[in-house]
Amino acid sequence: MAKLSNRKVAILTEEGFEQVELTSPKEALEAAGATVHIISPKSGKIKAWNHTDWGIEVEVDVELSKASPDDYDALVLPGGVLNPDKLRLNKEAVAFASAFLDEGKPVAAICHGPQLLIETGMIKGRTLTSYPSLETDLKNAGAEWVDQEVVTDKGLVTSRTPDDLEAFNRKTIEEIAEGIHEDAIQS
Repeated sequence: MAKLSNRKVAILTEEGFEQVELTSPKEALEAAGATVHIISPKSGKIKAWNHTDWGIEVEVDVELSKASPDDYDALVLPGGVLNPDKLRLNKEAVAFASAFLDEGKPVAAICHGPQLLIETGMIKGRTLTSYPSLETDLKNAGAEWVDQEVVTDKGLVTSRTPDDLEAFNRKTIEEIAEGIHEDAIQS
């Protein structure tokens, strides 16, 4: 795996994130040497959703209102149904994610995580995958949706479900190691 010792990664999330879709990428990124911060509109601790019930609580490292995309090399968006639905209604969260896309920084979203990307208005013409129920939403936003384990489009990494986490983590680390994708910078 690529070494990410000089990389800082933001995981943007809200209450109700799918537990393994945050813990698995976080562990993989830290094992590759990255510094990882949990960013949330809330302070203190936020609660995970674990399959069919509430799961663990994780400590928020930086409140969204105090976080700057300039401080991070990449963004990870875990899924879960509740988490992205809350984030997509939060203008600060949309702006935070938009900044990464705008600058061509790596963005990785799994399961329902791409819902936030729809709100950025910046996925038209991009190829993505997601949890199957988002297919129509992503197509309506102008994206090309495909049913694959992991899809990469100019630094944008997407996967469908927790079953895809191994491939998602590997590709996310690879894209973060590569850095900014000049061909993805929005003009």
